[in-house]
Amino acid sequence: MKNLIIALILAVTTRSVAAQTLMKTSSQEVTADLVAKREALKKEVISSYLEIKNNLIVSDSLQASESAVKLAAALNQFKFKKLTLEEMNAATIMRGKMKDLAARIAGTHVINKQRNYFMELSEEMWVLIERFVPEKMALYEQKCPMTGKVWISDVKEIKNPYFPKNMLTCGEVTASVGISKI
Repeated sequence: MKNLIIALILAVTTRSVAAQTLMKTSSQEVTADLVAKREALKKEVISSYLEIKNNLIVSDSLQASESAVKLAAALNQFKFKKLTLEEMNAATIMRGKMKDLAARIAGTHVINKQRNYFMELSEEMWVLIERFVPEKMALYEQKCPMTGKVWISDVKEIKNPYFPKNMLTCGEVTASVGISKI
């Protein structure tokens, strides 16, 4: 019995030490190559989102659909880093919602439906934007006063994706992240 207890304690201790060693090793293995890949993936997420926005501004539902497919694929590859378990769970749920909204945009060619899905996507995206913003890039949260809905832009100039024909320049910058703060 005494030997069984000692063996059990040794097994638990060994696993704990092995887990700590693995965690140290994986955090030390961050190479310039991995950082570059992560930055490229961040750029893909943001550029795909911005493509959808720009396609909605010119009312091109086919291109918006194609850009939404790219966004869903990029989101699928993106891994969140340096989060607590609670934050990781919340971020994973939000990423799932964003992928679903991107799939809905991709699944229709009705521009007004795409705009409605994009409104929801933009709200979800802004919550996690600091995880997605690439280095040396500024992003702006812009708001449509008619709907109260937001979108993200890489320029301060307002181009409203929700009402481009009648109110293209109607809106305001409400927040920013990245290198250029308001």
